[in-house]
Amino acid sequence: MKKSLLTLLAVAAMSTTALAADVKPALVYGTGGKFDKSFNEAAFNGAEKFKKETGVAYRDFEPTGDTQGEQAIRNFASRGFNPVVAVSFAWTSAIEKVAAEFPDTKFIIVDAVVDKPNVRSVVYKEEEGSFLVGLLAGMASKSGKVGFVGGMDIPLIRKFGCGYEQGARAANAKIEVFQNMTGTTGAAWNDPVRGGELTKNQIDQGADVVYAAAGATGLGVLQTAADNKKFSIGVDSNQNYLHPGSVLTSMVKRVDLAVFNAFTDVKGDKFTAGVQSLGVKEDGVAAAIDEHNKALITPEMQAAVDKAKADIIAGTIKVHDYTSDNACPK
Repeated sequence: MKKSLLTLLAVAAMSTTALAADVKPALVYGTGGKFDKSFNEAAFNGAEKFKKETGVAYRDFEPTGDTQGEQAIRNFASRGFNPVVAVSFAWTSAIEKVAAEFPDTKFIIVDAVVDKPNVRSVVYKEEEGSFLVGLLAGMASKSGKVGFVGGMDIPLIRKFGCGYEQGARAANAKIEVFQNMTGTTGAAWNDPVRGGELTKNQIDQGADVVYAAAGATGLGVLQTAADNKKFSIGVDSNQNYLHPGSVLTSMVKRVDLAVFNAFTDVKGDKFTAGVQSLGVKEDGVAAAIDEHNKALITPEMQAAVDKAKADIIAGTIKVHDYTSDNACPK
């Protein structure tokens, strides 16, 4: 009897190991390209970390339009890939449909919420991270004018801009904040020329720090700021290295962790559905300070960011979330 029990346990263990080894992760990016040095590339880096640490390969797909995203998600699920990670709010309806069609497949969506028993929704408190970089912008600005260039004009990106404005005003109550959006379609994530034009316009109005939350479009923002000897602020990935001495900081959004954790949890049979909301407290968003920008950050600026982080975690500072009422306090 004892021997039979041990045999059953051994078989069960082997089965679990086999299931774990059979994990077939897939990743569908948002439009804008895998190597946008921003949002999508952060997701790619998370997938690459998983591959390096586990030796498990993954498949990915770069949609160039909205219809391709749903097709890729369904295609991966139908071919037995599990989990399937969709990196963009644009795939919300696609995940809702496909997750219902494939109830045994685990899905993860970043930047949106889908209420299904086999879906994990990972969202971020972008307003908190944007507050921190806005605080630095307000302290670094000599003109008393700063700018924000968003990608697609949607509440999520307004959320970045609103948090940034609150942070800048915390540093200087009289500061002027210019905000422009690149467009109203997915093409707004991949238009660095337009990003540069909007940045130049803001600089011509007196802005000496410009924050980009626009995917690959932001590369034009950073380049134009550098060309005009002004500061820029990167987003999603740490972009400080792109123009050392010109990029004041980057609002890092740990999309890489969302992807890495999703792959790892399914491999280890630890997947949980539901909503994960990541802010300053969870280290989901932060102001990046490294060897490329540390000379730009004074001890006073560092102290102010450290205090703001502690106050956000303690609840002393409550950064308004634009998406709660589609408004930004002035």
